[in-house]
Amino acid sequence: MSNLEQIAKLSGFSKATVSRVLNKSRHVSPDTRAKILQVIQEMDYVPNRNAISLSKGKTLQIGMITTVMTEIILPFMTSFVEVAAEHGFQTIIYTSDSDQERELQAFEDLKQKRVDGLLIITCVNELSVVSSYGKYGPIVSWQRMDRPDIPSVAMDQYDGYALAIEHLLSQGITRIANAFGRPSSLNTRRRIQAYEDSMNKHQLEIRKDWYFDAVYHLEHGQDVVRRLLGIPSDLHSEDGLPGKNLPQAIVCANDYVAAGVLSEARRHGWNVPGELRIVSFDNMQIAQTLGITSVQNPIRDQAYNAFALLSPSLLNRQLPLKPLDFSLAVRETT
Repeated sequence: MSNLEQIAKLSGFSKATVSRVLNKSRHVSPDTRAKILQVIQEMDYVPNRNAISLSKGKTLQIGMITTVMTEIILPFMTSFVEVAAEHGFQTIIYTSDSDQERELQAFEDLKQKRVDGLLIITCVNELSVVSSYGKYGPIVSWQRMDRPDIPSVAMDQYDGYALAIEHLLSQGITRIANAFGRPSSLNTRRRIQAYEDSMNKHQLEIRKDWYFDAVYHLEHGQDVVRRLLGIPSDLHSEDGLPGKNLPQAIVCANDYVAAGVLSEARRHGWNVPGELRIVSFDNMQIAQTLGITSVQNPIRDQAYNAFALLSPSLLNRQLPLKPLDFSLAVRETT
């Protein structure tokens, strides 16, 4: 029996009348409203925002949590919105700007039945806090989590990054710089491990002085090149490369960083791929357009799997998960 039917039975009024009360309609007498609200209070029932929840028991809405909106996460978000819509669900985006209290609103909405489930793209609250809300509804994460009670669709990026490093080593490239993303993330730690394991396996020097952290956007890639060339950020020298030991390759956090590296290297006469090779991660459209070698990250299938992990609660059935594997799209930059 649905919540609507239970309220109607206990109050002695029709489901239509109960629905009007829950939707704060003016077309209900004060006495009738008071009786129905009394039943609702006794049931400790928290009404959903969507009127459809009265018959479905669901809001048909899923919350997506992220610290900021960037071009990096948009393909994942777009893919998730599409698969959710195919199954009749809308999505709500919660952006926290790294504010823990602001982010908690999404979890409170899950608790108060304003959304049927949550997808974490990036979050800043302690994992123990996140986990405590799991009793109110399903939560899945794209961000890698070190907790088994918070399911994640993220892949171990060690495997993808190893593809990039081994590709360069197979070409005789041994002096490799790395432009990493968020320093504290599990993905970054795994990428570092992949690089160091490959270099150790081949008994090659690990250049930690060529580690660059918090590199996310196109302009960050440009800055990496300038720092390697020793060019001050307020200058735009085009006098050629300084006579110094430079890396033969840069492996980038994502395709937008790689685009910045490529444009800035060419601006300063650093020949790609003759003197510098560039490998990226994600294989988005910009990598294909600019001819950048990139690790194929199956983002669309990860988004589908995120909804599939929510499906037992949302659809009362388990959607099959898609297999996820990394591959390397080799292009002009290598």
